[in-house]
Amino acid sequence: MARDVTDTTPIASRDALVEWLAAGCKTSGSPLLVGTEHEKIAFYSDTRAPAPYDCVDGRCGVASLLRGVQEATGWEPIMDKEALIGLAQTDGGGAISIEPGGQFELSGAPLPDIHATAEELEAHLSALAAVAHALGIEFLDLGASPKWSRAETPVMPKQRYKIMAAYMPKVGGRGLDMMFRTATIQANLDFVSEADMVEKMRVGLALQPLITALFANSPFLDSKPTGRLSERSYIWLDTDPDRTGMLPFAFEDGFGFERYVDYAMDVPMYFVKRGDVYHDVAGASFRDLLEGRLPQLPGERAVMSDWANHLSTIFPEVRLKTYLEMRGADGGPRAHMTALPALFAGLFYDSAALDQAYQLTKEWSASARQKLREDVPTLALNSMIEGRSLREIGRDVLDLAAAGLRRRKRLNAQGADECIYLAPLEAIVSSGRPLARERLDAFHGAWGESVDGAFEDCVIPL
Repeated sequence: MARDVTDTTPIASRDALVEWLAAGCKTSGSPLLVGTEHEKIAFYSDTRAPAPYDCVDGRCGVASLLRGVQEATGWEPIMDKEALIGLAQTDGGGAISIEPGGQFELSGAPLPDIHATAEELEAHLSALAAVAHALGIEFLDLGASPKWSRAETPVMPKQRYKIMAAYMPKVGGRGLDMMFRTATIQANLDFVSEADMVEKMRVGLALQPLITALFANSPFLDSKPTGRLSERSYIWLDTDPDRTGMLPFAFEDGFGFERYVDYAMDVPMYFVKRGDVYHDVAGASFRDLLEGRLPQLPGERAVMSDWANHLSTIFPEVRLKTYLEMRGADGGPRAHMTALPALFAGLFYDSAALDQAYQLTKEWSASARQKLREDVPTLALNSMIEGRSLREIGRDVLDLAAAGLRRRKRLNAQGADECIYLAPLEAIVSSGRPLARERLDAFHGAWGESVDGAFEDCVIPL
């Protein structure tokens, strides 16, 4: 999350929360946009140590990286009290933020097509290049840091992260690993109506295990293979059951904005932000804040920024705000950063592709979807649901997405449509081998059973 919201409009009732979500519906004629987010794990190229926030022993880290990118781009600073914690594009588009362990994230602007996403990515990495090289910093393209323990991982100076870090061990065994040692790619998509949101939510949730399988790229932790292809995804299974998961209620009759509001209000809060201060209310009820009876802040009543910020602390496999967030992918190389939004643009922004994807997944039971979610960190494309492997299903889904992208007819300057961005996923389905298997082969081969090879071979070129 790049910047917490500061809208002080009072919330009069539950209906206002429903209306806030419904306001995301795009009006007729409005373009359907795609946003892309990607986190990158920063390290010093010579020592292979993680980059801290401040300068240590004469070496500067993430704060200096942010300042350098600010000078290069002219983006506005995002502050947490005195600490620079991110940058925001001056026209209200994209933003840069730092995750708890220093993962460097671009939250991309909503853009009309994947060609624009590719241009945004190139501009971001170009702005980063000179600054990072001067600091001796590079970035891993993995979904989890392969070597450093939690104790060795730096901590970023954000108030909300301090509150989250204190609460996480109370509700799950791996929440701190999630915060400090994982990285992801995310795609954000629009909807045009409540019914459209429901269909996209259901298709998105059903297909997130496939996304995890296709983008599986986190086979190491603590300097060794974990026995899984997506350790990041496995970590999420033991993070916080109140705010994660496959949302089976989204497949029940009557699901819509109201039902999601009721779910979100029952997810325990982390904080209430007033001015520059994050008040720790971890475990408290949003319903109590709505009614002005929150024990930690007597008499304080909810405003719209509280709702927006609270929604940003809910982490299901697909998250609803005023758009839908696809959250199942591991962090990865450049080509994966454009492949994920391309896949969902093809599925979601073509009515025929969306309907066929819904037909493909609609008969899957809640128990089958959950088992798939639990199997996929280890088995990836070999996972099974309703008698079919995810590799088979992946072939069908990629065909649907490609057909949808062809019908969109969004061409770049060379006359190519958005299907070009599906190429890495086509190769993975064809071979049945996600990137994690290639990295494991290297570990057992050229790397000589050491994850140090990742700091040479798993680096994002700038």
